[in-house]
Amino acid sequence: MIPLSWYLIFSAALFSIGLFGVLTRRNLIAILLGVELMLNAVNVNLVAFWRYGDVHNIAGQAFAIIVFAVAAAEVSVGLALVISVYRKRNTVIADEIDILKW
Repeated sequence: MIPLSWYLIFSAALFSIGLFGVLTRRNLIAILLGVELMLNAVNVNLVAFWRYGDVHNIAGQAFAIIVFAVAAAEVSVGLALVISVYRKRNTVIADEIDILKW
């Protein structure tokens, strides 16, 4: 059986990769992918703690399903915003988008 610490280390690495992607990328789609990696790291943690805790309590699985739903909504709204910005500005570079600036 794989120890819980391995799952936590994997989740921390996945979250760190996602955070690095969000902070260093200029492309909006790459930033969205980084956010998705971070949400998947949260799911790994939720399911790992559920597995090593009381398996009759489905709270970990329920929270993981909620995170999946939030991730799907985030992707759909995020991509809609990216498409809208691309149609208006012809770019998806985060530094060049200043629509909300006066």
